[in-house]
Amino acid sequence: MKKWTLLLLIATAVILSCNRAAYDEAPLPDWSAHKATPTMLAGLDTGRTYLSVYSSIYSLSEHKPHDLTATVSMRNVHPTDTVYLTQADYFNTDGDLVKHYLQFPILIEPLETLEIVINERDRTGGTGANFIFHWSADSTIPPPYFEAVMISTTGSQGLSFTTKGVPIPNEE
Repeated sequence: MKKWTLLLLIATAVILSCNRAAYDEAPLPDWSAHKATPTMLAGLDTGRTYLSVYSSIYSLSEHKPHDLTATVSMRNVHPTDTVYLTQADYFNTDGDLVKHYLQFPILIEPLETLEIVINERDRTGGTGANFIFHWSADSTIPPPYFEAVMISTTGSQGLSFTTKGVPIPNEE
């Protein structure tokens, strides 16, 4: 009987550790179907947008963080023209670069939304995480819209909130 109990405990531990590893850090999205060429970007205006993202917030005190799942939406709000993303960089609370989400420029079709998901157990960003997006578009259309939805559920309780991107000056 003890032998079966021990085997059951070991099997449970292995299964739980495998599942946890799968949720810690998500792989980069596959945007190969959205790859943009340099000629597509020629002559377009450029801009940058800052978006705050919380991979955790404090609960009860600064010593008790509560982990969150963040869904970052990158939206083209124009009904007929394409916008382009050239960088999507994720920074932690200290301002250190955590991850480059783009290996090449991508296009976002009219009214299309692309997403980045920061898993609940991915604590690399911390309470002050953020993205800086570099984008290009024709000067006659509105800039892309960036928004994040953070959510967490525990038992029957849940919390969620959103943040919206703000334009920042281009680097000189």
